[in-house]
Amino acid sequence: MLTVFGSIALDTTRTPFETKERILGGAATYASMAASFFVPVSLIGAIGNDFPNKYYTQLGNKMDIKGLKRFNDKKTFFYDSTFDFDLSHRTTNITELNVIENFEPIVPVEYKNSKSIYLANNDPEQNIKIIDSFNSPELIVCDTIEYWIQNKKNSVISMIEKTNGVVINDQEARLLCNNSNLVKCGKQLLSYGPNFAIIKKGEHGVLLFIGEEVVPIPGYPLESVTDPTGAGDSFAGGFMGYLISKSKNHLIEDLALIKESILMGSVMGTFAIEEFGIDGLMRVTSENILDRYDKYKKMLHV
Repeated sequence: MLTVFGSIALDTTRTPFETKERILGGAATYASMAASFFVPVSLIGAIGNDFPNKYYTQLGNKMDIKGLKRFNDKKTFFYDSTFDFDLSHRTTNITELNVIENFEPIVPVEYKNSKSIYLANNDPEQNIKIIDSFNSPELIVCDTIEYWIQNKKNSVISMIEKTNGVVINDQEARLLCNNSNLVKCGKQLLSYGPNFAIIKKGEHGVLLFIGEEVVPIPGYPLESVTDPTGAGDSFAGGFMGYLISKSKNHLIEDLALIKESILMGSVMGTFAIEEFGIDGLMRVTSENILDRYDKYKKMLHV
């Protein structure tokens, strides 16, 4: 089982071509949805009194939501952003933490034996606290975002120190490491203690850092992009889900499997961005996923 902790959001996403208001989003939502195609997923998070019942049902149909707490006196985390014409540069308009501000997550008893944990880009201090709530996790992977790096940088580093792996995008890696060179950033991330670091570069793929290895992996060339929101979170969920589902032992030492899992993560990211919100992940089938995964491997001759 994979337990995911992070934000469940209502997003307003604006592109030059269309705007969608208050749709289901959030780092934990995308990651959980993507991972659920490969392993059972348990979700921990918080929602407010404005969270639509239809979204609650969508989450419940895909994963275990005993750890999802509704607060009747607060509103759901809200994020409003605008994409430029190239759909790769985004401007944040509004960030309202609402229910996730000062949230004290409680891990249900049924989740405490989870061997794998994904800490989505949530408050790093909350992430640090929740790690101690599990009995003996074997794999802990975290992400973060610019907001937390700017406001709680030391806590972000402390969080990374407690993990086996970190997944972060190129802009965030440069900001956190105060360095423009991604290779140096990757090595600095490893110096904090994780076994591996993955730096996401959007459509240009990722850089994997593990031991002394630096492995560049190109992105999947996608013809249709509608909403890039959630691409990185879906990547992380797909990566984690596939890695856990295929691993037998010592998964963080299996370089070949980690590379394969990165490919699957990239595939899940592409399905997420073909439609607004989680619609792409809701409509996709296991057959669609495997077909695109096979095409991707053939492109890369692996």
